Amino acid sequence: MATQSRIVRLITTMDAESAESGLSWEVRANQHHYHKRQQKKSFLFFRRGRCSDNVVRSYKYSVLTFLPLTLFEQFQQPANLYFLFMVVLQSIPIISSIAWYISVVPVLIILSVKGIKDLINDMARRGSDSAINSRPCDVLVSQSFITAQWKDLCVGDIVRIHKDQIIPADLLLLCSSEHQSLCYVETADIDGETNLKYRQALDGTHHVLTSHPADGTLANFDGVVLCEEPNDRLYTFRGQLHWRRQCLPLDSEHILLRGTVLRNTPYAYGLVIYTGTDTKILRNCGKLRKKGTRVEKVLNGAVIGIVVAILLTALLLAVGNGLFASRVMTHTEVLSSLVINNDPAYTGFLTFWSYIILLSPAMPLALFFTFEMIHTMHSKFIGWDLEMYWQKTDSPAQARHTSLCEELGQVEYLLSDKTGTLTQNRLLFRQCCIAGKIYGDVSIRAEDTKPMDLRWNPFSRGGLFMWAPTLVRRLRAQQCETTRQFFTALTVCHTVMAEWKKGAPVYQVASPDEEALVCAARELGWVFLSRTRDIIDVSELGVTRRYKLLALLDFTSQRRRMSVLVQEPGGALKLYCKGADIVILERLQRGCPHQEMTEQALELFSQASLRTLCIAVRSVAEASWKQWRKTLARAAAMATCDRGNLLEKLYEEMEQELQLLGVTGIEDRLQEGVPETIALLTQAGIKVWVLTGDKKETAVNIGYSCKLLDPDTKLLEWQELRNILQSPDPEVSFLKARETQLWAIEKDKPGSKTAMVLTGPELTEFDQRPEWGSTFMSLAKQCQSVLCCRVTPGQKANIVTLVQNHTSSITLSIGDGTNDVNMIKTAHVGVGLVGVEGGQAVQNADFALSQFRFLQRLLLVHGRWSYRRISLFLSYYLFKTCSYTLVQIWFGIFNGFSAQSVYEGWFISLYIAFYTAFHILFVAFFEKDVSAENSLKRPELYKSGQRQQLSSPLVIFVSLVYAVYASLALFFIPYGVYSDTAFDYQTMAITVSMAATFTAIIENVLISRYWTMLNIGAVCCSLLMFFIGTSVTNSKFLFLRAPLDYYFYGASVMAFRDPVVWLTAVLAALTAVLPSLIFHAVSAIRPSQDKHKVHSMTPQPVELNPRFKRGSSRRRSSFAVSQGPAPERLISSGIQNTVMDTNGVDSSDAISSQV
Repeated sequence: MATQSRIVRLITTMDAESAESGLSWEVRANQHHYHKRQQKKSFLFFRRGRCSDNVVRSYKYSVLTFLPLTLFEQFQQPANLYFLFMVVLQSIPIISSIAWYISVVPVLIILSVKGIKDLINDMARRGSDSAINSRPCDVLVSQSFITAQWKDLCVGDIVRIHKDQIIPADLLLLCSSEHQSLCYVETADIDGETNLKYRQALDGTHHVLTSHPADGTLANFDGVVLCEEPNDRLYTFRGQLHWRRQCLPLDSEHILLRGTVLRNTPYAYGLVIYTGTDTKILRNCGKLRKKGTRVEKVLNGAVIGIVVAILLTALLLAVGNGLFASRVMTHTEVLSSLVINNDPAYTGFLTFWSYIILLSPAMPLALFFTFEMIHTMHSKFIGWDLEMYWQKTDSPAQARHTSLCEELGQVEYLLSDKTGTLTQNRLLFRQCCIAGKIYGDVSIRAEDTKPMDLRWNPFSRGGLFMWAPTLVRRLRAQQCETTRQFFTALTVCHTVMAEWKKGAPVYQVASPDEEALVCAARELGWVFLSRTRDIIDVSELGVTRRYKLLALLDFTSQRRRMSVLVQEPGGALKLYCKGADIVILERLQRGCPHQEMTEQALELFSQASLRTLCIAVRSVAEASWKQWRKTLARAAAMATCDRGNLLEKLYEEMEQELQLLGVTGIEDRLQEGVPETIALLTQAGIKVWVLTGDKKETAVNIGYSCKLLDPDTKLLEWQELRNILQSPDPEVSFLKARETQLWAIEKDKPGSKTAMVLTGPELTEFDQRPEWGSTFMSLAKQCQSVLCCRVTPGQKANIVTLVQNHTSSITLSIGDGTNDVNMIKTAHVGVGLVGVEGGQAVQNADFALSQFRFLQRLLLVHGRWSYRRISLFLSYYLFKTCSYTLVQIWFGIFNGFSAQSVYEGWFISLYIAFYTAFHILFVAFFEKDVSAENSLKRPELYKSGQRQQLSSPLVIFVSLVYAVYASLALFFIPYGVYSDTAFDYQTMAITVSMAATFTAIIENVLISRYWTMLNIGAVCCSLLMFFIGTSVTNSKFLFLRAPLDYYFYGASVMAFRDPVVWLTAVLAALTAVLPSLIFHAVSAIRPSQDKHKVHSMTPQPVELNPRFKRGSSRRRSSFAVSQGPAPERLISSGIQNTVMDTNGVDSSDAISSQV
């Protein structure tokens, strides 16, 4: 009771403090029942409670909610609502022109298939949830730990985590088995990084809870945590622990996040802070922004147009029916009984709804469902492509967003990261400059570099691709203090963790840069041994030295630098700093020695395409450290948002008056096939932009190396571009600027190629001058490429938005790091590379690849095929549905606009669902006009997607006009043949049905260029299904059981025996497809300059040899690797290609067409 009353008094005194600080989330240790009462509980739509339980519920359905939820989700789509409305109308006998179940059955089939698919997926999620929720964990109950399940955890519980166990909730680390209650966690499930990160308990909890390591000590722990409300900020945490009359500040270093794994630590104890959906990792599991496709927009426009056309047509036919009823039917004794209530207007009103039902198949329900099936298959093809499988990492290509495959065939702007995307991100320490002296030689390839004799170093493991014996001698002789400090900085200024295996340290790194620097220092005798929160152990030429870590100033994309303040074994205080030259050089002390020579080395390293980091040091006075320590303590005690601002000001003060030690030069080699890929994409009409945080010189040199820039390309920089943007006529000024050789390497070589080179600070001016955006993009279209250097992750996304706002082009962003996530999510299509910078890029991407060169097949092969297949499918589907539906209009002219159907009732449903469904489905799956090899040999074929030659509104309009013409032929040819003959209405209906089916199949044959056994089988099966289905629905068996529904008894038997019926159906079908036949015939015989080009061409290797003179000071690194597949016969396309001809470009000009 005394303990509880003390807690109550403590809580009361903390209420005011928590209100002021914004720390409103309260956790009472070992108060399970208290927090259990506060758990969220829900019933139907009513919810109450504060904190979540620890049960994962990614599933959506239960036994009671499956049916209503799946129907609610499916009827959120306007198309499904439209078809539901049609079903309701058909259920009204007075206006229904066909049996209600004829439309209900297909709707039920489509909804059931979609619902079953969702249910199967949901059951898989439920099984996964069950496996997670039933994982075991040790929970403190009373005075001992018991094994419970994750789902039983509650806020305030104390848990014990064992080595290699996954953290079940967000925990406050209380103590661990390691020294100073340190523990190591792996965060691969959160950020994709496999390196270890350390966390450490508060000194207060460590000393008390480890002095008596009994379960009873933990059971008596009665601390109260006040912290921020649950949020999705993975890398920050603000809170306070109130315990034993002390207020201890908490930050992210004291928190173990759910999903991380405890490594290299036998056990650790933690207090549960957040559970379930309140944990930070689950707060980050929001859905990606829904991305639509350009083809979908065209389809939606076509659907709206069709619906409007149906309404207007039904209205006109209803008016015609009303006029016919008033002027003819009411004056004819036999027909007057058909006028409902003797009211022609009312009769026309009912006819309006009847015609809406009759014409509703013009917008088929199966279209949207089939679209989803096609997208899924296209995604599977991408994953099954062994040419995009990377064996080294066992990583196939992935289509994580299944609805964007056709967008891959229409990309016009490719915005790429550099490091790890164009380059391997396998960094090699090649050169360094210390005290103004350069060591190493990059003119020799890394593989050809002679290894140095490092047998004197027991920690040497090889892998140093630098020849610098002078540096080794100077280090071993300890002749230069600057050199010693340089390598000391490399050894202590990092966040690397060391794990000892077989008597040697194995480094767990957060970035490949740190690995390259620490490993290079190790090879040269400065070996990082281990670290705790406050201690860094280093072996310097065999002598172990211990540095006390006083402060660590983290690297961020805004700071672009990292610093550590350490106390050396001799007691001196040193601040070691490493970072980008742009931020280090401006923080140097005046008169810094060797600065001019070091800057020259920076220029040389950049010209050699090396990544550079400046290394600096500052001697810190004891008085300064005391002042800084007070500020750090004050900031640590702050729990408000001003804490970050205070620390930033302090860091800025600490990182001044630096002394420059030197520069590192790290080689980041191009990935295999990057130059070839960029060359092909450029030929395909894709603009490639590079967005990087590196220096301008480094980015430009990489641009030359990967053939993004040519030797005669003129580089337009910001000052020149700014003058152009400010000029009265930017276009004229730009043309003049292209005559100026700004950065051209061979000035005697004329040319008109231009590229823009901009930096992040320069791009900020677009925020103040938004009117420059459209002008900038109009100029950028005329450039070979655009290089944006020194840009932040936010600026990368802003550049993508700039392109989207001022062009109608499809953008694709590709990157491999967390800093690329913003632009990947912003672009129309995001591609993540499986690299070494973590998995965030892949997790947020629409597609995942292992190598940049796989973009060749992803875009030029799969993207182009998918766009062509989807476009042909869409045009064909609209043609076949509209052509057979519009026949009802022409029949209405001759039946008094009575809404009588020209078809037998079941044919209307079976025509869409079976008779014409399967053969076009296989076309949408397997169609290809050229092989994969020819797609890569002729990248200019890709431009048809960029121009929307197969899916533009004009193409859809032509398809609909073609459908109108076909419907005229399908009705009036049989009508003309049977007029004034003994053939009856039912024979006419069978004939029109045959002709419509033949027309759909013939058109499918005409648009198919790639035939498989599946295609041939589908065509044959479609014909068989039509004759079998028609015979069954016209059979005596069904007539005797439902004579009102199956009233075509015997009609098909008589029709199929009559040769006139066959000749009429064939004549109508051939006349209906006559425009398509003429087009294909003309395309096949028309002479063309490029005729048979694909068949007769010989492989042309991509030229990769650089055209630089060896003596040029601007020589670029030649990391690109050359690498060096049979045409097949083609069949011409369908009516959709007429639009290509009207646009002045016809694919038949470039590809031979043979029937």
